[in-house]
Amino acid sequence: MVEVATLVMAAGRGSRFGGGPDELKVLALLDGRSLVCHVVDLALASRAVATLVVTGRGAEAVATALDEHPVTLVHNPFYARGMAGSLKAGLVALPPNIDGALVLLADMPRVRTATLDTLIAAFAASPDADAVVPIHDGREGNPALLARCLFPELMQLTGDTGARRLLAQSGRRIVRCQVDDPGILVDVDTREALQALGG
Repeated sequence: MVEVATLVMAAGRGSRFGGGPDELKVLALLDGRSLVCHVVDLALASRAVATLVVTGRGAEAVATALDEHPVTLVHNPFYARGMAGSLKAGLVALPPNIDGALVLLADMPRVRTATLDTLIAAFAASPDADAVVPIHDGREGNPALLARCLFPELMQLTGDTGARRLLAQSGRRIVRCQVDDPGILVDVDTREALQALGG
């Protein structure tokens, strides 16, 4: 049985979202709950064996919002240098028995738990895969499940580069998983996007 952990990336600056210096996008409310709580709840409801949340700006406020959630908080003090540092902070904090990391973005609250379980099942059925990515309506979305064999290369990333650049390299063993989940394509980058979701 493969062991997969979820990494919830909540360290972004959220600069396109706007608001004051003390306002955090991941704490914006949707249906009465913060975006990060939505994403953490779906991670905890999945077959993943652990959930880690990577924080950056406003780490204490995020920790307070997640106070009653059984998660491990990982702070990236260098979050302003880009997403690569936050991904690496999360990978370093993973338990040693983890076979893969399912990387969720804290501003994608409409992904379904069933999608996470589908990705985990596809990973379990494809032991040689470097990654498993969801596809909906012909488009690749998030989250991506990254196999441990990729971790050394992921640890070499810098700046605002995420895993997608590695996955785009030729020769990668990528399992593309069809899912009935438009939420894999919907992120909340702006206030207008939040309002469109009903927030």
